[in-house]
This record gives sequence, structure tokens and C-alpha cells, in this order.
Amino acid sequence: MGLAIAHQLARCGTAVVVLSRRRSEAAGFVAAGMLAPHAEGLQGSLLELGQQSLQRIPAWVAQIEADGGSSCGLRPCGIVVPFATIAERDRYPTAAWGQPLDRTALEREAPGIGPGWQAGLLFEQDGQIDNRRRLMRALERACVALGVAFQEGSEVLELRQNGRGALAGVRLRTAEGDENQLPARRAVLTGGAWSARLLPQLPVFPVKGQMLSLQGPRQALQRVIFGPGTYLVPREDGLLVVGATSEPEAGFAEGLTPFGQRQLQAGIAALLPQASQWPPMERWWGFRPCTPDQAPLLGPSPIEGLWLATGHHRNGVLLAAITAELLACSVAPEGRPSRGDRAGGEVQSDEQALPAGLRASLLQAFHWERFTAPAQPPG
Repeated sequence: MGLAIAHQLARCGTAVVVLSRRRSEAAGFVAAGMLAPHAEGLQGSLLELGQQSLQRIPAWVAQIEADGGSSCGLRPCGIVVPFATIAERDRYPTAAWGQPLDRTALEREAPGIGPGWQAGLLFEQDGQIDNRRRLMRALERACVALGVAFQEGSEVLELRQNGRGALAGVRLRTAEGDENQLPARRAVLTGGAWSARLLPQLPVFPVKGQMLSLQGPRQALQRVIFGPGTYLVPREDGLLVVGATSEPEAGFAEGLTPFGQRQLQAGIAALLPQASQWPPMERWWGFRPCTPDQAPLLGPSPIEGLWLATGHHRNGVLLAAITAELLACSVAPEGRPSRGDRAGGEVQSDEQALPAGLRASLLQAFHWERFTAPAQPPG
């Protein structure tokens, strides 16, 4: 979120500094990179947000690649969601957006899928992006090319406010251990699972996830398989990303656990038995920034001048494009993305730009105060 928003703000001509305690903590480096509003079964405003972002991703990626000169690894491969029965398939919240599959069609779309799955949905509009190896690096390069400054190893300790309660800057600790004051009248909090440490009133908490990758044969699997509790994301070079456990009770406890790794192996055996024989490549963990309704916090914060882009839970990579657009328009409404300065560098035409009314309604739907507003009486 920090890189995506910094990139858009820099294109609007805004001077941007990215403060990062430890870049490897970022959820963008540990997620699987699925672009799956339909396969995830999202509903309501969150589904609309996901669909709007999915629509923007190809042009957003083209812009990043043009600005930074490196590929993001976008792959519109489609996603298969398997089910034990046809009845379960037809009850899925987003079934209307998918192509129904019987067992024969399921085997065709996901060769080698386990025998316990008798039906499925194919969401051809969903896909993936190679976030760990390519997107994050491409975003960094695009930001650098546009003049974004980075202070890696700088931990923000406190948000400073002026006498009116508006943002005045931050107190931070550098990698060398020095404490400094950095003045700022505008900032975006993209602290992920750690966001509530700076704003305790935010209902953001960590949900730990463990993952692994296997090296399979090239072309062994073309579609992502999104099963219950486990998903398999095949990269073009045959690497298979497997995720992910969901451990809200773990807090910020780091490290792999035998229980979590056994859970992933069981998921592999159920979804794609042949992959159980493929050699493991990496094992890692990370912390999803979650909210009580599993939807993000976007827009103004309790502090004037500070905006929020956090709480994206398991849809951060999917929602990066729309989040960057919403926040850039909020933080720098006077700015306009530069156009025509780099070949292929335009994110979107005027027809693709989010209408002001829809932008306002989305920001309202994901405002942080939805958790503090008084309950409305029935009827």
C-alpha cells in the first residue's frame, strides 16, 4: 500500500518520503498475489471495491512497468474454486460471476485435482501477480524513478499534532538509533498489521499466515486452485505458491510451526495429490492486517491531515490499485497524474477514472468510524 500510494502521489507531482521500519515485514512480500474478488466470494461493498480494482489492474501494472522499466508478473490465468457437491457450488456467493464446472470440466481446468472434488466454478476474470519476486521490486523502481525518497530502517514512534489536533509530523527512530522529528502536514498510514500501535483506536489486528512454495514442472498447472483453507498459485516457471494458514491467536509470534506446515501439506494432498511429491523451495510467514469485518480502512483518520490505507486482510494485492487511486485523489486532489512523459505510462483514460460519486461512496463504506458509529434501530 505504501509503495502503490507513493507511486501515484509522485505521478501527481507530490513530494513523497516513505518511512519503513523493515521492508521485509510488508505483507506485499509474503502474500500469494491472487487477484480474486470472485474466487474469494466477496460480497457487498467489498466485492464492488475488488471488482473496481481488478478492472484497473492491467493499466495500473502497465504504468508501473513504464515508469520503472521492469515487469510486474501479471498473469490473467483464471481461478478454479472446487466444491464437494454441486449444491455447494451453486450456493457460493459469487456463483453468478463464474462458469459452473462438473467433475469432467473440473479435471480439464485443473488436471490432477483430488478425487474429493465433484464440481467447481471457473472465474476466468480473476488471476494473479508475482508480488514477491516482481511486483514489489517493480513498484520500488517506479517510485525511485519518480523521485520518491526512502528512509529504510526508520521506525515511526509517534504521530505529532499541533494545537488544533491536526498532523504536525512524526517522531521516529533511525536505523542508527537516533530519534528525530520529521515535520509533515499530510501523511498516509500504511502500517498494515501494526497500524494500531500508532493509532490505538483503529480496530486492526494481525492474523498470522504460513506459506510455502514447491517446484513443479512447467505448465503442470495453468489455473490457480482456490480451495477451502488452502490455495495453489502456479507461476509461469513452475513454482507453486501454497497458502495459507489463518492464525489470529498467534498475534505477532514469528516463525514457522509444525502444525501450520502439516496443515499446508494436508491441503496440497487434498487439492493436487501429485504436488505432494514436488520438492519444497521456500517456507515463510507474515501478518495480515485484519479488521472485525475483514474490510479495509480507507480515507480520513481521526487526525486531520492523516489518511488511512490499512486493514486489507487477505485482499491487499488485489486492492492496491483502487486504494492507490482513492488515496491519491484524497491526499493530493489538486494534482493530476503526469501523462505522455513515458511510453505506455498512462494508468487510465478519463473514461476509466473513478467517478467522484462512486469514489465518495467507497470511501464512506470503508471509513474507520463504521466500527464506532451507533447502531441504527431496526427498520
